[in-house]
Amino acid sequence: MSEERLLELRFPADPTRLATVRAEVRNAAERVGCCSTVTSQLVIAVNEACTNIIQHAYRGDPSGEIVLEILNNGKDIIFRLTDFAKPVDPARIKPRDLSDVRPGGLGTYFMREIMDDCSFGQLADGSGNCLEMVKKIE
Repeated sequence: MSEERLLELRFPADPTRLATVRAEVRNAAERVGCCSTVTSQLVIAVNEACTNIIQHAYRGDPSGEIVLEILNNGKDIIFRLTDFAKPVDPARIKPRDLSDVRPGGLGTYFMREIMDDCSFGQLADGSGNCLEMVKKIE
């Protein structure tokens, strides 16, 4: 099944750019027919992923670049986030224990709960990281 590219957005790892990212995710989800609840959940998941890249991969350095691709294969909407920060060990990407009540640390929990599939990896040449999140279109 072929993929239709709904969006490719390159932006600096700057939290002030996340409003644009959220608007683009909302637009893409609505274009493929996601209901308002699922659309809002997708916005949350992608926002959390971008925030994690900004805070953890780039450690707050706004000179880093993030690439967001949104694809539609007819049955799924696919969000692919690429960064060019130091490669991260995918085994270390996990939410904190939910019994540890405090702010923060739940981004990956929300991403995994909202999406049907999440996969983390490093770019083949070792120049960064890639996160792919998939949600079935209902």
